[in-house]
Amino acid sequence: MRVLARAFALMGRERDGLRQPRSDQARGIALLLAAILGFTLMDATAKHLTQSYHPVQVIWMRFVGNLLIFALIFRHKMIPLMRTRQPGMQLGRALMQLGSVGFFFTSLQYIGLAEATAIMDLNPVLITLGAALFLGERIGPRRVAGIAAALVGALIIIRPGLGVFQPAALLPLAGAFTYAAGALLTRIVRSDSVATSVMWSAVVGTTITSMIVPFFWQPIASDDIWAFVLLGIFGTASQYLLVRAFSAAEAGVLAPFGYTGLIWAGIWGWLFFGQLPDSWTIAGAVIIVTAGLYVWSREARVAKEA
Repeated sequence: MRVLARAFALMGRERDGLRQPRSDQARGIALLLAAILGFTLMDATAKHLTQSYHPVQVIWMRFVGNLLIFALIFRHKMIPLMRTRQPGMQLGRALMQLGSVGFFFTSLQYIGLAEATAIMDLNPVLITLGAALFLGERIGPRRVAGIAAALVGALIIIRPGLGVFQPAALLPLAGAFTYAAGALLTRIVRSDSVATSVMWSAVVGTTITSMIVPFFWQPIASDDIWAFVLLGIFGTASQYLLVRAFSAAEAGVLAPFGYTGLIWAGIWGWLFFGQLPDSWTIAGAVIIVTAGLYVWSREARVAKEA
């Protein structure tokens, strides 16, 4: 809870809409580790809820909780924080985030937390590929090989064409692509404040899901209220910590630590749902992580040489 309190305190300092000064790499790593822990707890909470409620209702509550917490923190500053010089890009970024959350939460209704997380962990190499295709960043044959290896790892987990294949396994794969697209758009709108970017995500996600959720609504049991509340808290705090982490440290330094989510997902899946990843999932996850670290190391070397 101290991590959550720290996150909300940082949000309050950005009521003027300005980014905080850059800090050291160690601080950025600590913020990222806290964000990843919070995200995996949010995912575990979502998996618990999707066993009883439609994913649309769970996704709606995730964004509504996000928006309500922001309303408490920023109050009358909310409208000014929505101002941006790139509204189209911010809208696209928010839609991509909504897509990644929607695909991932829906998949949790059918497959294990560790499996879904492992497939979603394709996003670092997809970001590298997208940066080359759409942002004009250079990419060599070795990094292409790393990206291809990561995709092979995902196919090992999904196992298309075999009897164990579940179409739901394609959902986190789609989520990885939308997450990567959102990350690339975040690079484009980085002149906006952290609070502005997160506010756009909360408002757009809440607006769109509010139009859909009446068709899937079912009454919330009193025993589940705590889970819906935690969903909003974990989602808001973790997203903010993530953006703060990338404001405090270089992306290349932070990239390897993102894979700690696989460890937490395996632990929560075992503790809360009695699910252990099979040998195929572990093998695929190892390939994805290895390929991701290789691509990161190549990027770091190229950046150092430049």
